[in-house]
Amino acid sequence: MLTLIENAEVYAPAPRGRQSLLLAFDRIAQVGAVQRRAVEALGLELEVIDGSGCVVTPGFLDPHQHLLGGSGEDGFRTQTPEIAPSEIVRAGITTVVGCLGVDTTMKTMAGLLAKAKGLREEGLSAYVWSGGYNVPPTTVLGSVREDILFLDEVLGAGEVAIADHRSLEPTPQELAKLVSDAHVGGLLSRKAGVTHFHVGEGEGRLRLLRELLERYAIAPACLYATHVERSEALMDEAIALAARGAFVDLDTVEQDLHRWVGYYLDHGGDPAQLTVSSDASISSPSTLGEQLRSLVTRHGYALEQVLPFVTTNTARVLKLDAQTGALEPGKQADLLVLRRETLEPVEVIARGRRLLREGRLVLRERFLEGSNRTIHLVGARAGADRA
Repeated sequence: MLTLIENAEVYAPAPRGRQSLLLAFDRIAQVGAVQRRAVEALGLELEVIDGSGCVVTPGFLDPHQHLLGGSGEDGFRTQTPEIAPSEIVRAGITTVVGCLGVDTTMKTMAGLLAKAKGLREEGLSAYVWSGGYNVPPTTVLGSVREDILFLDEVLGAGEVAIADHRSLEPTPQELAKLVSDAHVGGLLSRKAGVTHFHVGEGEGRLRLLRELLERYAIAPACLYATHVERSEALMDEAIALAARGAFVDLDTVEQDLHRWVGYYLDHGGDPAQLTVSSDASISSPSTLGEQLRSLVTRHGYALEQVLPFVTTNTARVLKLDAQTGALEPGKQADLLVLRRETLEPVEVIARGRRLLREGRLVLRERFLEGSNRTIHLVGARAGADRA
């Protein structure tokens, strides 16, 4: 089927002005002037979306979600439920990358891989990192390289913990082997092959990553460090690392994204090397969209300035930029229609399917068919966060 979006301001993510978009099945067919009568004359099923008062952007890419839920570091009862597809859609996320954290025993790589496959069946684009905090990493097929080579959903290694009391304190040589193995897997399979690092609050900060660059034949683009907003000292090191060509990521858990984006940019951080993730597990995927909207509606950033942090930049580090992250003909039809004033989602279209339609969720988790369960969980912080 065909979908035509009219009368909206297009951000591709660069501003393109008022234009139309024509979607053909799961692809973007045209951005610009579209002759509606000519399209209707084709005789194919056509849906028309009136984008008056709205902007159209690429769908968000979230490179760091704990899709199986949080590990529960205060006992078994504090493990959190899996992330539901509807939560991801409501957040405006059309591409997600799942990861394991400190728990790679009860939260398994096989389970994470199955979760990603299920999200794909629901209409989203879903991938995973192979491993977790521990080194050597926990994998499905026996090595990171094999996981990357033979499992479609695996993009790279991670999230490997450094500068954290939950880390297994890998040596620089151990990390060099892991990063190189992931890199070679990426080369052989034409995937990202990067290693995603969880950076804790330890005094070592990014020292191990600097050692990889200085002592081993590791290219900076192989390194992707997240949680770098823990302190100004860590951010300073992240800015320097990004200047060398590595990628760095800010999570939105503490809901202070404006502070750290401001710090990063004010201190000379390369905006092209920065991404933003939800780190959803205890917190909701919705914090990603909420924090991005806040940068524009409350803190004065231009929409085209912040969109790359969740679109083109993320697609580039994940090597998914040939298929998503921008509104261009031939790319996957992953896009959002947002209210111009509030940037709240009106439409979420993933792989050409309308999963949020006129503000109402269309996607309904398949496992609910035939079920008589009622699931309604509200976190204790939900009301406070909205206040």
